[in-house]
Amino acid sequence: MYLRPSDSAAPLRLPTQRKRDLVDHFEANSDELARWREFNAAYHQDDFKFMRFLIPPGKRVLELGCGRGDLLVALEPSYGVGVDFGAKTIAKANELHPNLYFVLGDVEDPATLSLIEGPFDYIVIADTIGMFEDIDATLRLVHHLCAPSTRIIISYYSHLWEPVLKLAEMLNLRAKQPRINYIATADFLNLMDLADFEVISQEQRQLLPRRWLGLGPFINRFIAPLPGIRKLCLRTYLVGRPVRLFPDRKFSASILIPCRNESGNIEDAVRRMPRFGSSQEILFVEGNSSDDTFAECERVRDAYKDSWDIKVLKQDGKGKGDAVRKGFGAASGDVLMILDADLTMPPEALPKFHAVIETGKAEFVNGTRLVYPMEQEAMRPLNLIANRFFAYLFSYLVNTRLTDTLCGTKVLLRKDYEALARERSYFGNFDPFGDFDLIFGAAKQNLKIIETPIHYKARTFGETQISRFRDGWLLLKMVWFAYRKLKAI
Repeated sequence: MYLRPSDSAAPLRLPTQRKRDLVDHFEANSDELARWREFNAAYHQDDFKFMRFLIPPGKRVLELGCGRGDLLVALEPSYGVGVDFGAKTIAKANELHPNLYFVLGDVEDPATLSLIEGPFDYIVIADTIGMFEDIDATLRLVHHLCAPSTRIIISYYSHLWEPVLKLAEMLNLRAKQPRINYIATADFLNLMDLADFEVISQEQRQLLPRRWLGLGPFINRFIAPLPGIRKLCLRTYLVGRPVRLFPDRKFSASILIPCRNESGNIEDAVRRMPRFGSSQEILFVEGNSSDDTFAECERVRDAYKDSWDIKVLKQDGKGKGDAVRKGFGAASGDVLMILDADLTMPPEALPKFHAVIETGKAEFVNGTRLVYPMEQEAMRPLNLIANRFFAYLFSYLVNTRLTDTLCGTKVLLRKDYEALARERSYFGNFDPFGDFDLIFGAAKQNLKIIETPIHYKARTFGETQISRFRDGWLLLKMVWFAYRKLKAI
């Protein structure tokens, strides 16, 4: 039942005394709770700001336990639905936010969720999951409102803060709260697993939920997200996705090969390319080489035109990042793949990357050269040490274990890349490599990221185009850039 301001909202018949007590508490104290929200404005503003970071505007959003709808309206959804079990609360939400839809009902009741029209891009459970009586069963109920790309976001208070929050109530620094379940993150992870949701990332925020002459916002932005310290934060945010596999799904593939001064590898890239997917195209993007790479790309295209769909493009700008953007912009396949023209990542390994995406195991696949033994001289020792150091930093920054961010092979769905490209303005044109534009964009889009190990080979033609110290300095700048954009929100 979608309620509008003209609808009457009779109180619900709730099945347990605990739920009836919860409704009575929130309904009787709604005005007082609104005043407390103003008193603790710094805390709520930071919370809303981070939720807007997780959920871009213009999405289809469902909030379970929406209260008066303040968070829902702050997310600026294209289609927003809120559910709450308080009749007066829902009536107030309608009065305040007539452009949204509100359902009076118990989110743990299947009949309530059956009234809602899905699917949604995001399902939000903010500070209400501790009131549920059967968390994993309730999470299972929302599967019918999910598409494979739906993200569920759960925010809650850290159980470590329970004594602090109780003390704040005693000192009249916080509104009196009904009894809720303070649940550890490890338990939430287990409950989501039971409900067939996979946690993509988790983040902690707010070490000091007060302004205190600007000290609070500074600490919360720059200090609270640091490793170790963040475990002490008040707020935890989990981002998950429904677990769904598609063993029979078939996708076409576009294999992008950026190439500069690689004339000796062009034909081998095609000759060694395996067949996979429902169809394939190969896109060479040539980067203004000093040798005859562009002419060789055209020769190979014409020589293999009867057996391969090959396109040859020339870069307008400089750097691999520019080549990736040009090639992906011209690609037509369902799955976009990068293969470095030096062929140190064997083309024969591409089918397993494609299979990860095709079956739904992940939405962004990054190759890693640091699992299997490498061929001699495939990677210089100093490069190997630097790769491992930066892998630790970038794993922390994107909340996903990454061992080799600079492996050139990266694979994702074209529809996800297009969404990433539409929101590229958040990061700007910052990445000459092309790797971090994709990795950071995938993290910002809450894509499921996974690494696939490869057997890294030594070059058979040409010389490496990596400058250890120049590129190492650029990587350090990337770390600071990512910290500001992904952590110090």
